[in-house]
Amino acid sequence: MPATVSLPDRPLASTPSLYVVATPLGNLHDMTLRALAVLGAVDVVAAEDTRHSQRLLDAYGLKVRMMAVHQHNEQEAAGQLIDHLAAGRQVALITDAGTPAVSDPGARLVARVREAGYPVVPLPGPCAAVAALSVSGFAEGGFRFVGFLSAKSGARRAALSALRDEADAMVFYEAPHRILECVADMAEVIGGEREILIAREMTKLHEQIVRMPLADTAAWFAADANRVRGEFVLVLAGAPAGEGLDAEALRVLDLLLAELPVKSAASLAAELTGAPRKALYAQALLRRREDCSVP
Repeated sequence: MPATVSLPDRPLASTPSLYVVATPLGNLHDMTLRALAVLGAVDVVAAEDTRHSQRLLDAYGLKVRMMAVHQHNEQEAAGQLIDHLAAGRQVALITDAGTPAVSDPGARLVARVREAGYPVVPLPGPCAAVAALSVSGFAEGGFRFVGFLSAKSGARRAALSALRDEADAMVFYEAPHRILECVADMAEVIGGEREILIAREMTKLHEQIVRMPLADTAAWFAADANRVRGEFVLVLAGAPAGEGLDAEALRVLDLLLAELPVKSAASLAAELTGAPRKALYAQALLRRREDCSVP
């Protein structure tokens, strides 16, 4: 008979600990068995929105004491949570959806708990950024998690300008009331030809995941008023190799590649020319591969 998987009998450590527990983005079937076991065994669950999280716990039949941890009380709540640990209680941290302390309250709380000398235990699970990245096709190399851009247009455009030559894929979160302004700024600052993946309401009933050039995003949103609703993850393709590099930077890079390894050549070329190091490195890798392919 095939083996069956059941909830662990002893999901908690003997030492009072903070368990950082990922919860579903929307589909309740995405909760892990270990997360269920830990949430059912801890003494206290710290949650961003206790009313929202109570509905989540009710769906799994879990009864546990809750406390609120949000951006307005995080420092105070950290002290209360440490008091629970000092009293020998086990505590879990959850957010409204996905993995806590990633573009959500919790990072400062985790830091305080670590400073107080208590273990912090991660329970892997749903993460909106990684889920969207995995279906983008952009992350052959690395990626950069940006999170939420500024709500102010000037600051948002300045941040995008600084990211324009980033060679790795970039992951952003955005709210429905700012999504149109955000993609419009991306198209203008980054360029309409750059590809973007728009993931809306992931794992939920009205999930939509589309990939297109930035120039096409305005028309896509305009085609259906419902497309601006929900939670968004945006995955922006990295700058193509050579983008943002002028002829002089490429000339210097070629000279250095004749004498140095790829990483050293790219770093020195960046220092000499002021061109983006990551773009130079990507171009250096491309040039070296082309050299190796020549018979």
